[in-house]
Amino acid sequence: MQNNTDLVNGFIDCWSKKDVDGIMSYFTDDAVYINIPMDPPNVGVEAIRAFIEGFIGMAAEIEFVIHNQVDNGAGIIMNERTDRFLINDAWLELPVMGVFEISNGKISKWRDYFDMAVFTAQS
Repeated sequence: MQNNTDLVNGFIDCWSKKDVDGIMSYFTDDAVYINIPMDPPNVGVEAIRAFIEGFIGMAAEIEFVIHNQVDNGAGIIMNERTDRFLINDAWLELPVMGVFEISNGKISKWRDYFDMAVFTAQS
């Protein structure tokens, strides 16, 4: 059986492949993804897929670099990352703090925290 850290690492690996179906396979049907400070929250796999397809569609390459990651042993994984997106031949780099809640071997809640000013300054 896969542990929660391996589950999140596999999820993140799908991003570098731009594998939307692979990414979506990690979510529960009723999952919630909140990309703070962006509104509204994405509730359910259809809303999450639409949001993710937008990000993947704008980038030629994607890389999530994990700097630190912790597993509380009770279904919460937190990671400090730099999310990198190659857009128009330039890398956009965004420091992110991610929180994943795991239920029955899938991601039920995902929250990413980042500074929108850093994003807009590079886009």
